[in-house]
Amino acid sequence: MTIRVIIVDDQSMVRAGFAALLNAQSDIDVVGEAPDGREGVQVSRSTHPDVVLMDVRMPEMDGLAAAQELLAPPPGVVHRPKVLMLTTFDVDDYVYAALRAGASGFLLKDAPPADLIAAVRVIAAGEALLAPTVTKRLIEDFAKTRPAHRKSHSPLLKSLTPREAEVLELIARGLSNQEIAQKLVLAEQTVKTHIGRVLAKLDLRDRAQAVIFAYESGLVAPGGR
Repeated sequence: MTIRVIIVDDQSMVRAGFAALLNAQSDIDVVGEAPDGREGVQVSRSTHPDVVLMDVRMPEMDGLAAAQELLAPPPGVVHRPKVLMLTTFDVDDYVYAALRAGASGFLLKDAPPADLIAAVRVIAAGEALLAPTVTKRLIEDFAKTRPAHRKSHSPLLKSLTPREAEVLELIARGLSNQEIAQKLVLAEQTVKTHIGRVLAKLDLRDRAQAVIFAYESGLVAPGGR
């Protein structure tokens, strides 16, 4: 199955470069481009892509506002693509808000070409592009800008088994599946199963939202161990 992609970026050279790279892949088809968020929303609504590569800082409408429109569409709009934010900085002011709005992750613009290709495939498959190092950066940013997190745990946490809560906490600490498996002395596939159950019980779309939930619910405190 071919992955349909649109590229939303205010730099024409970036759009052209990304499009050439992605179109060279047999399983990826760039079906549209846009120079700003407003047009990006329109192109997405007309082309129905699987993945939207969305720049963060753009004129007319920035990437965050555009992502919010795509991920929380008005009544009557059924299509909701996966959104991958593109940023120049590893911790951008908008990244946390974008992930909280439902974006599936973010990628640095200077990442190797192979990373961009892999990112599109990962996002299209329904996974979150949030590497452990990125998770740690996100946590650091959360701790700096949101020190007054909630003290009481979300009632939703009661739906998790002790093991599932433990796995969620380790995800929020920035551990990879392999590291979680080693720490809990479990098979990596078992860890994946636990993560799937956590996402289903908490009605979360991916790992990115799981990290955010863990902090906002009070399960994990920024800077805590």
